Amino acid sequence: MSSGKKVAQAAGLLMVAMMISRVLGFVREAVLTNSFGTTWKTDAFLAAFTVPDLLYDLLVGGVLASAFMPVFASYLAKDDEKEAWEIASTMINLITLIMIITIPLGMVFAAPLTKLVAYKFSGETLALTVKLTRIMFPAFLILALNGLIMGILQSYKHFAAPAYGSIAYNLSIIVFGLLLSGRYGITGFAIGVVVGHLANFIIQLPVLYKKGLRYKFTLNLRHPGVKKMMLLMVPAMVGLAASRVNGIVNQNFASAIGEGSIAALRLAYRLMWLPLGVFAGSIAIAVFPTMTTHAARDEMTEFKQTMSLGIRAIFLIIIPASVGLAVLSIPIVRLLFEHGEFTSESTRITAYALVAYCVGLFAHSAVWVVTRAYYSLQDTLRPVIVAVSTIFLNIFLNKLFLEMGLKEKGLALAFSVTGIYNLAILLYLLRKKIGGLDVKRIVRSFFLITISSTIMGVAAYSFSRYLETIIDITGKTGQLLQVGLSIIVGLLVFIASMFMWKLEETEMVMGIIRRKLKRTA
Repeated sequence: MSSGKKVAQAAGLLMVAMMISRVLGFVREAVLTNSFGTTWKTDAFLAAFTVPDLLYDLLVGGVLASAFMPVFASYLAKDDEKEAWEIASTMINLITLIMIITIPLGMVFAAPLTKLVAYKFSGETLALTVKLTRIMFPAFLILALNGLIMGILQSYKHFAAPAYGSIAYNLSIIVFGLLLSGRYGITGFAIGVVVGHLANFIIQLPVLYKKGLRYKFTLNLRHPGVKKMMLLMVPAMVGLAASRVNGIVNQNFASAIGEGSIAALRLAYRLMWLPLGVFAGSIAIAVFPTMTTHAARDEMTEFKQTMSLGIRAIFLIIIPASVGLAVLSIPIVRLLFEHGEFTSESTRITAYALVAYCVGLFAHSAVWVVTRAYYSLQDTLRPVIVAVSTIFLNIFLNKLFLEMGLKEKGLALAFSVTGIYNLAILLYLLRKKIGGLDVKRIVRSFFLITISSTIMGVAAYSFSRYLETIIDITGKTGQLLQVGLSIIVGLLVFIASMFMWKLEETEMVMGIIRRKLKRTA
């Protein structure tokens, strides 16, 4: 099987698993609020959950993904499995040692840590947050080990167990929260978090044994691979910090606009994040091990082809998703959020912000693949320099667009423009580093997909407006029909128009779908 088909199958599996995990995440939030409402207890749990959530982003999604996996996979690519496991064993033992020291300290100093994430908490709310934080802290060791195991399995191009593990994690929180909340209150959900991390670990461990677990008790910090990984970690952490700073900057600017601005931006961002996190994230994770292998073997032609395929596959999904979200922004926001205190004016503000976010969604999505191309080449410095520069551009654009009176949509537009700048600079620097990047095929796909998406957008918008004249959209049933039928019409138009172009990525995706249908028949 070609590497392109392997990437497509891996991406397909990850998309389904991540979609299920995202849905379970929403169910988790619904179960929590249904059990305890929007009370101080819920606030305490969410604040306590912030610390493990942040560590997950840093350890699993960030540092380990950008530093450990490229180094480990490069040794595998050179058929040096013994040295690869020397590095993996060292990291497992080092992280375990660090956690054995930091977990007790974290539990002792849980109160000051709570103040970092919720400085206004006091009394019962503070006491409950500290209690829940202490319950969840021991899970950090399992969390870190899960990240390492995930990196190892994905280096072997095995994606199923890590994907199923994330589903088990959310299911555990839901199940244990429901079972234990009657007796132990919201503490039951905290126990579910610990059990969820353990379930994730247990699911991945048997597969690790099948892949030939070669763990040994060693702490070889002088190993060249370990040293290389440590060097890669530092700029990766700076890059993640830059991303966090951009979010804080936007929130601060939003707080100066007026009441409801932060909420509108947050809701629009969450809607925009759905295709970004599920589809772009899945494709980026799927192509990462293959790019790392090609880079380690100095197969630069194949490396560029894989990166190009990843970017074009993202465009194939993200561009029509962006157009669909934009043209149906008001019906979608109205369906999901407009009730109670969320008025039609709130819908309008949120929808306009969503449209502005959609402008740069393709760029933010493609950046996920391009940054992993840098990581595959064991270069984390250039993405960090670009990421830091986006902070200053973001601040400048926020001020400029607010002065132009664009309000919330101006902040969202600044986010989009910053993403386009980030992608352009990263591609420019990568081209200087390794030569041509299959740009002609990428640009051709971008324009052809954009044309099809525009046709789709016109059809979906026109049909949506037509439905408003024949059905009652004041109720949720009518709103659901409007959104659902308009999406179906738009999707059919997009698929029909895409067949005209005969793009490689389209044929590949359709081939995977046909094979899946044959297997289920």
